[in-house]
Amino acid sequence: MSEAPLAYPFVLDRAGIEGLLPHRGDIFVCQQLTIEGPHDFRGAARWPLSNSIIQGHFPGLPVVPGVFLIEAAAQLAGAGLLAGDPYLRTLDDDLIGVLAGVRKTSFRRPVEVDRDVDFVIHCRQMAALAVQVNARATTGGVEVAELDLLMAYTPRQQLLAAIGA
Repeated sequence: MSEAPLAYPFVLDRAGIEGLLPHRGDIFVCQQLTIEGPHDFRGAARWPLSNSIIQGHFPGLPVVPGVFLIEAAAQLAGAGLLAGDPYLRTLDDDLIGVLAGVRKTSFRRPVEVDRDVDFVIHCRQMAALAVQVNARATTGGVEVAELDLLMAYTPRQQLLAAIGA
């Protein structure tokens, strides 16, 4: 990645986020991300009714699964760190960020489909390749979740070996 100095804040649209992350298909729901500083981000995600998992959770009463909120927070934090953290920008491009732990998560209310979920995210470097992620998710100004996650960066080949590929 480039080592040019960064000017905060800056915004990534869906295509900009997709350029940083390996996620594709229905699991990729990030719509927009504002990098406010090296470790502070605001982002939005949305789950359409056309998503096959959403259609089955629950038929006639579609609700976004809580685990999707966790995944969206991890994706937005990962993209924000890759775009805005000067330290992570110096690391090997072969590293891939993975969700390494869910420390504490509270879901306050259900999230309806086809609604923007806004995330406010703060990250803290825990070790050379580990980051703590704290996020709050809201929709329509109402808090729907509070998330405390751990992300780790691992070489792509090590990840492939771990899954037997």
